[in-house]
Amino acid sequence: MSIDTSLPISRLTAHLPHQDLRQMLRLVRLLFRLGQSTAYRSRVFPELPDIAKFDPGHAALMMGYDFHLTANGPRLIEVNTNAGGGYIAWLSEQLAGKVSPLYLSNRFQQRLLQSYLQEWRDFSGGDEPLKRVVVVDEDLEQQALLPEMVGCCNWLEQHGIKADVASPAELQVRSGGVYLHDEKIDLIYNRHCDFFLETNLLSELKLAYLAGHVCLSPNPFAYGLLADKRRMILWSDPVALKNLELPHQERALLLEMVPPSFLLAEQDQDDVWSRRKKLIFKPVTRFGGRGVLMGKGITRKRFADLDSATTLVQEVVAPSVETSASGVEFKMDLRLFVYRDHLLGVGARLYQGQVTNLRTEGGGFAPVRIV
Repeated sequence: MSIDTSLPISRLTAHLPHQDLRQMLRLVRLLFRLGQSTAYRSRVFPELPDIAKFDPGHAALMMGYDFHLTANGPRLIEVNTNAGGGYIAWLSEQLAGKVSPLYLSNRFQQRLLQSYLQEWRDFSGGDEPLKRVVVVDEDLEQQALLPEMVGCCNWLEQHGIKADVASPAELQVRSGGVYLHDEKIDLIYNRHCDFFLETNLLSELKLAYLAGHVCLSPNPFAYGLLADKRRMILWSDPVALKNLELPHQERALLLEMVPPSFLLAEQDQDDVWSRRKKLIFKPVTRFGGRGVLMGKGITRKRFADLDSATTLVQEVVAPSVETSASGVEFKMDLRLFVYRDHLLGVGARLYQGQVTNLRTEGGGFAPVRIV
């Protein structure tokens, strides 16, 4: 198999202890159950915009749960509703040809296809087959993962589902539906990062979504319940968790695996500054590592300029390290690709520098060996 040099694929192999994978799956399944809980929704809904309280009746394609491995087990770093890299992670496994049974024998593809079909059945009632999918994102020519989106469409076409990649501006919203090139769209695989559909560009799509005229997946409902970074404040708060009707062992799992998290506005600024070297600062409305600052490198002026109401502060969980045959070290994070509470596959991103990126020479998505 030849390698597409435009794809960020690493030649290294990442290693994931089997017991760590089991623990990661335990947390994923717990969070999914939590998202279905009435007590949890009652706790979270007051913090969400109205659109995130609208339940469209289906789940979210390609959820991503990101972890760092530590000597004391895996720790959750972030949850994503539009997690990229699944196709590239699968391709890295195929190129390696020998690594993770999670990807071999086409199980990843089969599970992913079933997730598309299930989303459509849940949305439509199952009366009609899924015929038309559009992958939507902004600034397509600038997207590092555009080849993945195109690959996804080619793969869907092989299964008899017409698919295209498009920007929001190319969509036509009409009475009763959303169209591309005058063809009605059944399902939009939403890779756009305006998670609550707040921009003018997505205003008409928002109305179509709320009217039930298109299956939008992932959607604001799923994002608000699990992927908004502010949810990690609740998951790491022992007092708040006691009010969620969770068994002791489930509260203990959350407190063990979710780094202590809080909004900067809720803490004494001088105390946070004094502890900054052990903290990381994340804007709650950004994604992909954008705007993330390591406390050990932040200046007093930059700290003072942070918007305290929208800055999530977490205890730093250092990533584990994979070393190449030539002795080059790469930081690693692991992403579980998930539909509802079912594992689709596992990807590893190898990188150097402050935060995960897909530009490190020799880094990128790497095949994962379960050990």
